[in-house]
Amino acid sequence: MKNLIITCCALLLGLSACKRDNYYKDGGLAKADFNGNMLQYLEAKPIPFDTIAQLVKLAKLDTVFSKDDFTFFAPTDDIFKFTLGDIHTFDKNQPAGRTQRISLNQLLFDAGRDTIKTLDQVDGAIWRKYLMRYMFHGSNRLKDYQQIDFSLVSLYGGAIYNSYGGTPTNIGVVYNDANNVKYIGYRQLAISYIYDISRPDGFQFTNFVASSDIKPTNGVVQALRFDKTDFGFNIIDVFTDIYTTGLKTK
Repeated sequence: MKNLIITCCALLLGLSACKRDNYYKDGGLAKADFNGNMLQYLEAKPIPFDTIAQLVKLAKLDTVFSKDDFTFFAPTDDIFKFTLGDIHTFDKNQPAGRTQRISLNQLLFDAGRDTIKTLDQVDGAIWRKYLMRYMFHGSNRLKDYQQIDFSLVSLYGGAIYNSYGGTPTNIGVVYNDANNVKYIGYRQLAISYIYDISRPDGFQFTNFVASSDIKPTNGVVQALRFDKTDFGFNIIDVFTDIYTTGLKTK
């Protein structure tokens, strides 16, 4: 009787292990395909892309996002709100309430200009210009990019791509370390705006991808991580254009 109980327990454990193994095997088969075009994907994900979907329409890029085949490094709403001034970071070494950075609305206020209250106050051509900094011809997945190591860019420097708007940009895959062994950890895409083309390895504005290789029916979406970087990469560029053009009055 004792042997029978032991045998039954072993059988149950074996069946459980099989199910567990099957579960783990299936876990790697999750698909990132989306049954719709890129604009429909953004609209279907109001968190975190509600603002970006609105900007696409204001920039008159609807057709491009619906039909063109391209790679979009998608900024999240938090990135945009951080730039505008809705999300603040506080420096514990500064007096209470004093921020580490200046937002777009703070820059406009300090310059004696009206601040942005609604997205349609800004000329759509400006939104178009800065959205195109995140758009690249062709459907590229993580595997299509070269390795980048920000501490060894002379060896692993990623590669330079021109965005839809002609902005030179470095894109590469970071091979993270694991168990104190270099490059065997998880891989993560990084996109860096090159402010000065004479210094192509001067990465002043870098965003990392949080979710890679999302595949709508046209192109590929690489969803950016909110890591306290600005929409358009360089907030001064965005401010200068809005300051020069002015806001629309209703």
